[in-house]
Amino acid sequence: MTSARLAILDVIRSGNHPGTDEITTAVRAGTDEITTAVRDRIGYVTLQGVYEALAALTSAGLIRRIEPAGSPARYEGRVGDNHHHIVCRRCGAVADADCVGLAPCLESASHAGYLVDEAEVAFWGLCPECQQARGQQARGQQARGQQARGQQAPTPSWPAASSPGQESP
Repeated sequence: MTSARLAILDVIRSGNHPGTDEITTAVRAGTDEITTAVRDRIGYVTLQGVYEALAALTSAGLIRRIEPAGSPARYEGRVGDNHHHIVCRRCGAVADADCVGLAPCLESASHAGYLVDEAEVAFWGLCPECQQARGQQARGQQARGQQARGQQAPTPSWPAASSPGQESP
């Protein structure tokens, strides 16, 4: 294996599902983690070289290409196990979601004669950072709406803490 492919493999294995757009932009600008790390290790690498390395590494089963709906392809170094992915609807972050049970973890009603060895599932939602940002945005909108109506924001009322053995009022 060439030093460029080894460097790309190492960076993908240590990254978080980098996408082809990130890789392409990085190769052109030399600013993303994959290209910077590869160039630091081996010197210059071309865009074509990155794509050829990604194809070769995927074909060899050393990395996995995933394609969440509406997103460019992404790559990961976690291969050969039974896991899926969860994708943030807001920022596009991708995380691994371990499957419970034996592969494939989903059963179809009919296999139409196929020997099924894998099921691909993508879970969608909001990552913790986007949930927090969304909550802050909602609280800000609520406060602005109350100010516009001349209302004061409600003060939370929490029940008094009780001692062990006592019930809260």
